[in-house]
Amino acid sequence: MSKDEELTKCLTLIEQYKEQINSMEMQSSYLQAIINEYNKVKLTLEQIVKIDKGSEVLLPLGGSTYIEANITNPSKVLFDIGAGVVTEKKSTDAISKIDKRLEELQKTQEKLLTIIQNLQNEATEVSAKAQKYLSEQEKD
Repeated sequence: MSKDEELTKCLTLIEQYKEQINSMEMQSSYLQAIINEYNKVKLTLEQIVKIDKGSEVLLPLGGSTYIEANITNPSKVLFDIGAGVVTEKKSTDAISKIDKRLEELQKTQEKLLTIIQNLQNEATEVSAKAQKYLSEQEKD
């Protein structure tokens, strides 16, 4: 392959890496938002468990929006177990499930960040090759 073809190949690869990295970073941001939401729910549940039955609270809905609510049974919550199926669980069991989901999400996030780092390293290597080809072209 000629140096021009090698340079074109490198530039194409760099562009592909950029697109992959951008896509992975968007996925990582989305995943982080989900992790933050689960942490918020866990914190809320941990606080509700400590509240007496019949107490009035401001319950966060999200987006800095709250609703006044009466706690009728702080030891029970409705929990989505997947596929739109909701079941009643003890608050402590729901917190345990949330912890498991958080652990899985954080592992996925770590894997995603490792992939992003690897892609960035590969893009840097290809970029160095492209720079070398450009330098050689300028000498010719």
